Amino acid sequence: MSPSARTAEACIEHRLDQAKVALGNLGAMRQELTALIKSVQLALANGHMILTCGNGGSAAEALHLSEELIGRYRSSRAPLKSICLCADTTALTCIGNDFGFDHIYSRQVEGLASKGDQLIVLSTSGNSPNILRALEAAKMRGAGTIGLLGADGGKARALCDLPIVVAGVDGAAVQEIHQMIIHILCESLEPA
Repeated sequence: MSPSARTAEACIEHRLDQAKVALGNLGAMRQELTALIKSVQLALANGHMILTCGNGGSAAEALHLSEELIGRYRSSRAPLKSICLCADTTALTCIGNDFGFDHIYSRQVEGLASKGDQLIVLSTSGNSPNILRALEAAKMRGAGTIGLLGADGGKARALCDLPIVVAGVDGAAVQEIHQMIIHILCESLEPA
């Protein structure tokens, strides 16, 4: 172990402290969460699609959200229309190679999104160029834009019809709360 390594106790305390702050933030977001649920429920009820994307750990969460919608959360129900823009490696590498990494999601949004669809982006900074371009493309296509964001929401905040910002904690805690938001959303889509 390197001399600068943190003790197990320090790591545990730090994660618990960040989780407490983040969970408090989530409790204060009831209005935003209600708007998220209503937006997604309305889009799906009208036959529209939920598109998701993110980078790194946020890409994994975007994939998790889409698989819960198209597959299942807890109960067997009809599949819900969703696609994760992070999932198709051939599209990602083709677009990245031919147009640049900043376009990997916007190009897919241009080809897949329609008016009434909802694009849900996940980003701990809200400043990733590929996320910003995806939001811009969604707006051009008439799709709604929802951001599960961190920090101050970054530049993405202004591009989202519904920005849900988890502030005041580190990126790991932001992603943990984003995961809880995903599960809250999935819970709302379960049969009564």
